[in-house]
Order: sequence, then C-alpha cells, then structure tokens
Amino acid sequence: MNDKKLKIGISLRVVNAEHYEEKRDALSQEWPQFFEKLDMIPIFIPNNIVNLESYLDSIGIDGIILSGGDNIGDFPDRDQTEKNLIQFGIKNNIPVFGVCRGMQIINHFFDGTITKNSSNNHVGEPHEIKISSDKLSTKLNSQLIKVNSFHNNIIMDENIGKNLAVFARTVNDNTIEGIFHNEYKILGVMWHPERDQNKNNELILKHFFHDKTSWENLI
Repeated sequence: MNDKKLKIGISLRVVNAEHYEEKRDALSQEWPQFFEKLDMIPIFIPNNIVNLESYLDSIGIDGIILSGGDNIGDFPDRDQTEKNLIQFGIKNNIPVFGVCRGMQIINHFFDGTITKNSSNNHVGEPHEIKISSDKLSTKLNSQLIKVNSFHNNIIMDENIGKNLAVFARTVNDNTIEGIFHNEYKILGVMWHPERDQNKNNELILKHFFHDKTSWENLI
C-alpha cells in the first residue's frame, strides 16, 4: 500500500521585523495545522532563492499553494517568486492553488487586473458564494457555501485574465470568488481556507490535490 504523503510547496508573505532592520518570510501557524488535516507535508518556499527551479527540483514537490497576505507590488521579490512558482507549475504539470492574494497573482499572471472595492463589505464579513461547477458542487453536496473574507480587492468579469474561467461568485454582489485555468491545473479562491478549517475547505483542497482525475473532469 502506498501511503506517501503529498509534498506541497507554499509561498510566504514578507514582514518587516519589529526592532530589527530586516525583512522576514512568514506564514500563519494555521497553515501547518491545516496541512496535517489534509494529510500533506508543507514545504516552505523562501522569497530570495537565486535558483528557485533547482531548489524545487531537488525537493520534488507535488503541488503549490500561493498563500495570502501582502498586496501585489508591496514586495517585488515575493511577486517574482510567485510568478516563478506559477511558471514552474505549468512547466512541470504541477497543480497550483491560490488563496486570496494567491488568486490575485494568478489573475495578474494571465494579464488580468484587480479592482479596489468601493466599500468595506468584503472585509471581515463572512458571506455566501455560489459554486457554478457541477462537479465541485456535487463533491460539496451544495451549490451554496459560506466563506470568510479578509480582502478589499475584488475581481470583476472585465478584470479576469486570459483563459481563466469563473467557478464561484459572491451571492450578494456577483464578484468573483473562485477561478480556474481552462488548460492548466491552476485554481484560485478569494477566501482563506486555512482560517476556517471546515469540511468544505478540506474537501476543496483534497479534491484539487489528491484527485488524479483529468483536469477537465475535476472542475
């Protein structure tokens, strides 16, 4: 019996250390806890690796998560690292899952744009989203699920990148909450599954990383 756990590389946010003149890579402790529930091994990916491709090749990762935190443009080294991670995923047929900022960087990578919300109705306000993917809603046993929200950046239909499609929208204002690539195994969500480790969020990530069904049959 093969019980090998998946090794998932996860990007890190950048923080300025208090009382020290240095930048640090960081990750919420909720993520390692969530990885344990998902039966996966987290591989932390620094933002200043000179040869990222060689680093990732030596580890042999099975998937990539682009984590949340920071706005695009705040830390160019992180922006470049995550761009390289998406390129590595495409080149090596490795699934890429984006969370909040991670979904935004996916959209940006494929020439999409981000809009600032004119109100604060997305910040700290859990809300319902509608899943338009029949396969995913069947897996979740519902078209409607409730998700958390910590962002004030939104993606509208006119902002979406090339070859990206929508699979989830906010019920109350129709903004995009979930996207996937039509060809590559790349998917993004605007909520934080690690901050609300419920059954739905577990199912979504397990479905994405563990299911070896062809991409067309997953979403």
